[in-house]
Amino acid sequence: MAQTEPNLDHDISWFLLPSCWAKTVVALISFLCFANSYDGDFVFDDSEAIINNKVAGIVGRADLLCALFFLLSFLGYCKAFRENKEGHNFSVFWVLVSVLLGAIAMLCKEQGITILGLNAVFDALVINKLNILEFIQKLLRKDKLMESAGLLRKGLLFRITLLMSGGAGILYIRWRIMGTGPPAFTEVDNPASFADSLFVRAINYNYYYSLNAWLLLCPWWLCFDWSMGCIPLIKSVSDWRIIALAALWFCLIGLICQALYSEDSYKRRILTLGLGFLIIPFLPASNLFFRVGFVVAERVIYLPSIGYCILFTYGFSLLSKQAKKKKILAVAVLGILLMNIMRCALRSSQWRSEEQLFRSALSVCPLNAKVHYNVGKNLADKGNQSAAIKYYREAVRLNPKYVHAMNNLGNILKERNELQEAEELLSLAVQIQPDFAAAWMNLGIVQNSLRRFEEAEQSYWTAIKHRKKYPDCYYNLGRLYADLNRHVDALNAWRNATVLKPEHSLAWNNMIILLDNTGNLAQAEAVGREALELIPNDHSLMFSLANVLGKSQKYKESEALFLKAIKANPNAASYHGNLAVLYHRWGNLDLAKKHYEVSLKLDPMAPGTKENYNLLRRKLEQLQRKGGA
Repeated sequence: MAQTEPNLDHDISWFLLPSCWAKTVVALISFLCFANSYDGDFVFDDSEAIINNKVAGIVGRADLLCALFFLLSFLGYCKAFRENKEGHNFSVFWVLVSVLLGAIAMLCKEQGITILGLNAVFDALVINKLNILEFIQKLLRKDKLMESAGLLRKGLLFRITLLMSGGAGILYIRWRIMGTGPPAFTEVDNPASFADSLFVRAINYNYYYSLNAWLLLCPWWLCFDWSMGCIPLIKSVSDWRIIALAALWFCLIGLICQALYSEDSYKRRILTLGLGFLIIPFLPASNLFFRVGFVVAERVIYLPSIGYCILFTYGFSLLSKQAKKKKILAVAVLGILLMNIMRCALRSSQWRSEEQLFRSALSVCPLNAKVHYNVGKNLADKGNQSAAIKYYREAVRLNPKYVHAMNNLGNILKERNELQEAEELLSLAVQIQPDFAAAWMNLGIVQNSLRRFEEAEQSYWTAIKHRKKYPDCYYNLGRLYADLNRHVDALNAWRNATVLKPEHSLAWNNMIILLDNTGNLAQAEAVGREALELIPNDHSLMFSLANVLGKSQKYKESEALFLKAIKANPNAASYHGNLAVLYHRWGNLDLAKKHYEVSLKLDPMAPGTKENYNLLRRKLEQLQRKGGA
């Protein structure tokens, strides 16, 4: 009588549920973990990874599709496995489906490349029950009886070749779309990879592996970014953290030995499968083949968690067979499950918004300058500049070469008219990173405010040198030329800004105002009409063009634009005040009086409005006296 295959469901029988109920429980637990963040924002680097991702933009939400295609790809192999067990031929159709879906997942996310490899592992270990050690021994001896290992008989070699060929082809397509050049990383992104000593690099890479393993075991200390001093480098063997990597390799070597040399074939297969799913997806993030731009990242342990779950479940089954008090063991496992569900729900809620995400990292990585920078940036975006300054200063203190923090802090100080410190910070930023175009532009703005015009002009042109398409810099350069009465240069600079960014409202407005002020009404009108064709709903452009048309005595058209601008922005005192001036010139004195009064109500100190209103009142009084006479 044939020996039955061991079954984990039998080993853990007190967790056994009917298939329908098991699926329902898994779905419910998944819902509890992530339901609180279904409507969350795109935060941190989601904009670059998803919204601005060229490939993901074609096929939609990258992370969702990656998970979906991975699931469908894996189900294809499971379908083929069932066909094989039932005596049918192993369906090459499902292999092709797996290649296609796994390849689409590869297009969506960087982890996609590992999906095809995982299918190959599943094919070899589960479907073909391949003995890895025996296969390696036969390969080293160049044994011609490879068919005995199940390779040729079951077509494993052909299917793996098909998987790898499909993966290589799609990887080439991805490279053509995304570009073939390697990304540029800095020392703060991955400090260990920039270490001169091979020993320091190796020992820190292994320490990073141990941290990832610990996050799988105990996902409590989670942070959106682990760079910039979050994990200090190990530089000597006396560092106590070496214990962590020693423990990791002790466990891994033990598991690998059991997977290769155990007499129990079932144990060998399940351990090899678990280790394969644990290690293979992590390889692209291991720094072994190329430098990566992070120290630790939660996303790179998503797929390895499959292998961890396989190993955990198998270890639990071994304990349950030997434990005398199985209820205590069951309660312990359910407790671990409950704690992880709660932790997952909490972490999911932290990813709902940038404020929650960034603040959650302060207690995990207080030495990470990027954490303080992002908290400060989030506060600044919300208008809380005083609090933002505190976090920007801390970011600069933790990393004195953090040019982006210097730039943002300099910007805030500039707006608060603390120009001397702002200039010092921005000068230091461009000294540290000479090609930092934004810092050069902001330095130019500060120098312009300090009336050091030649230095400001030089800073603007340096910014443009390092960033050819920089419309904001051309706009600020135009303001500098306008202050120096170099009107032609100012108009050219603003025109360059609008060519690079046709919706640049401020540049269009300044052109209209400068031409209006210099008496070039026809040219100002032409520019205003051109601008409104490109930005038809911009009330500031309507207002500027209405002023020009009023001076050209095109009262009807001017009135229409003023009213349209007021409808879009009814609380702008200047809009009501200038419309009142138009009515005053036009002779429509009652409407002029009405809009003067609205303007003064919105802004009692509006320049010129009170004088014009008093002139109108005197004129109305004169008319009343004449009428009475």
